Amino acid sequence: MCRNLIYSKRKKLLFLNLINKKLHFKTQKTMATPKQIAHQNLGIKEGNKIILSCDGGGMRGILTIQLLKKLESIAGSPCYQWCDMVAGTSTGGIIAGLILKKKNAKEIEDLYVKLVSRVFTRRNFLANRYYNPPAYDKENYRNLLKDLIGNSTLEEVCTETGLDCLITSKDLAAGEETFFTCVNNTEGYIGTYKSVLLRGVMEATMSAPTYFSPFERFTDGGTTTYNNPVMAAVLEALEYTGKDKYRDDELTVFSLGTGTSLKFLAANKTQNPKGIDALFWLNYVMSETGKDASEMQIDTLRSGLIKDLDLRRYQISFDKETMMKLPKESIAHIPSLRADLLSELDDEVLANIDMDDVTMFPLMISIGNAMVNFICPPNEAKLPIKQQKGNWFRSDFVNEKKRGILVSAKGDPQTIKNNLSSISWIDKQPTA
Repeated sequence: MCRNLIYSKRKKLLFLNLINKKLHFKTQKTMATPKQIAHQNLGIKEGNKIILSCDGGGMRGILTIQLLKKLESIAGSPCYQWCDMVAGTSTGGIIAGLILKKKNAKEIEDLYVKLVSRVFTRRNFLANRYYNPPAYDKENYRNLLKDLIGNSTLEEVCTETGLDCLITSKDLAAGEETFFTCVNNTEGYIGTYKSVLLRGVMEATMSAPTYFSPFERFTDGGTTTYNNPVMAAVLEALEYTGKDKYRDDELTVFSLGTGTSLKFLAANKTQNPKGIDALFWLNYVMSETGKDASEMQIDTLRSGLIKDLDLRRYQISFDKETMMKLPKESIAHIPSLRADLLSELDDEVLANIDMDDVTMFPLMISIGNAMVNFICPPNEAKLPIKQQKGNWFRSDFVNEKKRGILVSAKGDPQTIKNNLSSISWIDKQPTA
């Protein structure tokens, strides 16, 4: 009797142990990785690789970080755990560099404020972008980079995170753009500059002319057409160092803008713009060149030339029309603006948000927060994914015409056609 009881208990224990082992094995087998969870939460096709691309834009990069914080929140983990490549130019290169150092979006925000606040340190009392450039001294920025980044190479940080990278800079001596890349392909990590120091790249990419002195032969990566590095990143992945690793039909690209100040100039004001002509046109060309190049890249990627590419672009125009579209956002805590809500700001204020004006950090954060609430309506947060009507970073942020939902367009085709079809109108236009 006693033996049978002991035998029965042993059988029961063995049976329970077997069940526990099976359950443990099943749990291990079905436990999703951060990458798998991110794919599911963001509606990304299984097996797709992910590129995160961040535009340049000076202190306006703080807006990008608001988008990145929400993106990580939805994904369920920091982007370095589920992205495959990060790309950046200028301020976007700073963000990319911090991602390569395994910083999450909240940590990046804290560090970014320190870095950018210190980089815009006046060289001296007489320093000026136009009459006595450069306006700022990078010494504080360089010292802080030493502390934060150390002397890690691109290959070392990419190996540690498992990420590929592309950061841009303009090479004045060669007269061409330089792409600092490091990609883990079939031959291991490859890239002409994989052995260079990350902190050196992070200084090269942000040395904007007139704001800062060149970094020897290098100046800001956004000086010409690569302020938005998304096209360079896609080409690098599909055609160059990542060719055997990335496929166009298995690629999701998040492209985050820094906001754009549209320089609208009334047709009757073009002959006599406000202020000194030379300074007006210098600023105009510097800002509009990068904006137009960015829009052309996005239009190309949206056109279907790269079949099945899953592009998700997020950008906003700084103008009253766009601010009126956003959810109500208080800016009463920014007394210098003399407005209580974003929608109360006029076009003149919004068009003159300087890239080096760090006192506008609070405004950029407010615009970023309002943009996030537009993309991800708070009243949908607890709804099942299928019932959410907002974008929620799950598709390209465009309208039916494939234009950015929060990017203004103010063309006037009918007036142009009428004027350029009129002999008298053409002949009476000033020639000097």
